[in-house]
Amino acid sequence: MKTALLVVTILASAAIDAKAQGSAYPVVTGKAYKFEQIAEGVYYATATGSMVTGSNNVVIIGDRDVMVVDTGTTPAAARAFLEDLKSITTKPVRYVVNTHFHYDHTDGNQVYAGKADIIAHEYVKYAIQNLNVLEREPFKTSQLTNVPNGIESLMQRIAAASDAGVKASLERQLVVAQQGREALKEIKPTPPNVTYSKKKVVNLGGREVQLLFLGRGHTNGDTVVYLPKEKIVCTGDLMESQLAYMGDAQFDEWITTLDALKKLDFNTDLPGHGVPFKDKGLITAYQGYLRDLTTQVASLRNQGLSPERTAQQVDLTAYKGRFPQIQGPGADVRGVRRMYEWMDENAKKSKK
Repeated sequence: MKTALLVVTILASAAIDAKAQGSAYPVVTGKAYKFEQIAEGVYYATATGSMVTGSNNVVIIGDRDVMVVDTGTTPAAARAFLEDLKSITTKPVRYVVNTHFHYDHTDGNQVYAGKADIIAHEYVKYAIQNLNVLEREPFKTSQLTNVPNGIESLMQRIAAASDAGVKASLERQLVVAQQGREALKEIKPTPPNVTYSKKKVVNLGGREVQLLFLGRGHTNGDTVVYLPKEKIVCTGDLMESQLAYMGDAQFDEWITTLDALKKLDFNTDLPGHGVPFKDKGLITAYQGYLRDLTTQVASLRNQGLSPERTAQQVDLTAYKGRFPQIQGPGADVRGVRRMYEWMDENAKKSKK
């Protein structure tokens, strides 16, 4: 009875927390993460702002075991996640899934190594072992460039701040940013110890989880985590609720893979970044964005423009209603550079 009362109390306080945070789901909040309860035993974890954590994570709890989807930006973030996880379950994390190889989804792997099976598409293992992931994009710009620049900017704003409240807020942000920079020094790229090529089924005890490779897209090895009974998918960065990084994309295949995603029987998508969503029309909109971006880039490239100039001139503001982060013309130059490479690759293939 005491246990039942405790559960009711937690859920009641979580529901209040959810209302306060504007979530449609009950929320349990830890020190570094908040956990939105999407369905019984399925939680969407996002950062509270107390540290740099990287991608959003998903927790899937079975009768016997727990599966965690993606491991965060640093070992420190992974340890904070596991500590906060105790607020919703005491069951062991037996399985970890990397949806793809990018740093913000895999750089916490070393915390789980030897304690849980780290599962991913076979390309993820290849990438972590062979692509020098800590000296390439997206880690290079996001962590080695943006983090130091952000710290310098915060220090300048603190020095110029006259309002005590504003200054205190900036100082708290600076502490988090500096801790995040220090945490990068601990990272040891750790590949998955279990891989698959097309499909892998994991049973957590009374709960089936399907790991699906639907095709190349955001990277060459994106996993969709599918809960058929609950009609939930976890799509990593293959499909976010916002625009995704495109520096490793296979653009035409991405559009086709998203078609395969839409054919799955699901009601809720838990993306690697952004917020949970139910409208498959958002996927269609992102396919349109990719098509139009490809068309515009091809045209500007044919005019002799560099990737940098093209990235400034493309205009996808027609999609601003679906993706509010679009504020005006322009696109991430890393994605445009990749599109130029991809077009060169396709040209070479057509000549063979």
